[in-house]
Amino acid sequence: MLVSTKAIVISSLRYSEADLIVSCFTEVDGLKSYMLRNILKSKKGKLRTSFFQPLTLLDLVANHKNKGTLEYIKEAKIIQPYQTLHSDVYKSSLVMFLSEILKSTIKEEESNSQLFQFLTYSFQWLDLHENYANFHILFLLKLSQYLGFYPDTSTIEYPYFNIQEGTFEQHFDDHFSVEGEEVEALKLFFTKEFDSLTEIKLHKKTRTATLNLLLNYYQYHSQGFKTPKSLAVLQQLFN
Repeated sequence: MLVSTKAIVISSLRYSEADLIVSCFTEVDGLKSYMLRNILKSKKGKLRTSFFQPLTLLDLVANHKNKGTLEYIKEAKIIQPYQTLHSDVYKSSLVMFLSEILKSTIKEEESNSQLFQFLTYSFQWLDLHENYANFHILFLLKLSQYLGFYPDTSTIEYPYFNIQEGTFEQHFDDHFSVEGEEVEALKLFFTKEFDSLTEIKLHKKTRTATLNLLLNYYQYHSQGFKTPKSLAVLQQLFN
């Protein structure tokens, strides 16, 4: 079936000398993988490799057979070219990190318009702003809400965070409780939006610990989640 849809590029993988396999999160059908034949050698085709950089926002016309196989793109155009995401070294490291997060967490081949709108807004915000040191922490926290495992904040005043249950607790659990600066730092993000991130001031060590806490939380709640390979580079640049 021929469909027109907005899409967010998650990843691309070279396949043979001339082809790419591209994974996109589409607005109408969720996660889709496409075979782009001869795109690495063709100079006259409608599709360009630059269209398929991670997190690029596209308008697609594609053939979706919806049989779990590779689909095909007929037409593609960039909706709104990013100004800084792929050119700024710090932001480009964040792009790689976020694309790995999405690759590990988004699995469904079905529409999720709220998640799509959240991702679109988040990446456009990051592109246009310069104070983003804590962006990835708030992004992960907000993303968990769309994935179905947002922490329960009804007892947020308690000192221990149970990483298995996603709750703040009064008593320490030997197996699943986390305490300390990273838990207190995490609490600061629950009432924040991207535009108010500058209100949170974290020491580099605390920021790293808070990020690691969230990644550990994802490992408990997102099946098949893998710690991004780009994490080491990200931590070097932001610390």
